Amino acid sequence: MRVITGKAKGRRLQSVPGDSTRPITDRAKEALFSILGDWVVGTRVLDLFGGTGGVGIECLSRGADFVQFVDNSRAAVETINANLKHCRLERQANVERGDSFAFLRIHKGEPFDLIFVAPPQYQGLWKRAVLQIDAKPALLSEYGSVIVQVHPREEEPLALKYLQEYDRRRYGSVMLIFYASAAALAEEPDDDESDEEYEDDEFEDDELGDEESEDGDPEDEDSEDEDSEVDEAGEEQT
Repeated sequence: MRVITGKAKGRRLQSVPGDSTRPITDRAKEALFSILGDWVVGTRVLDLFGGTGGVGIECLSRGADFVQFVDNSRAAVETINANLKHCRLERQANVERGDSFAFLRIHKGEPFDLIFVAPPQYQGLWKRAVLQIDAKPALLSEYGSVIVQVHPREEEPLALKYLQEYDRRRYGSVMLIFYASAAALAEEPDDDESDEEYEDDEFEDDELGDEESEDGDPEDEDSEDEDSEVDEAGEEQT
């Protein structure tokens, strides 16, 4: 797993030991940041279920102002801190060890321009996170986006009040779903091209296995969070 471009281009990132976390593949990550483009410059980012910190670190490398990482795993937090230091980006980030849902519930600081959600798969955690963000609009800036990484088999419609899905892309075993506030989307002019399907023509059912590599090796991107309060300082710290 590596940083694709920017200030930390080419730097290799450590992976979290074990198999409790889910990575984003290089292919999907490159596609994601091709979509985001220069929009990420100057943004505040929340990387929930941070894992290795690969997505948040890529944001920093490309010019994001600040990234908040949250993960419940001590090993993941140590890995994120090591990767930030290796990329010399630690001054622009904060790494918190704690439950991602508790963080969403108690956060009262500045809103985030981008919230990236990629929890362990097949547990319904992505739905719970999106619904919690939907119920607390103050978490997201006016024109911010929530991007969810799921396995295609996990995808299902959500009943949302504030957020609205505006795009989705599928890359093998990775599906990215994009949300923004319905009000912000209503301000944008209609674009016929936005209805175009962006799917992997070579996508097959046998690709729907639990592939978890970013450079072809099993790697950890997002670790499992439990529904508990953020642990107190000294034990718990995206």
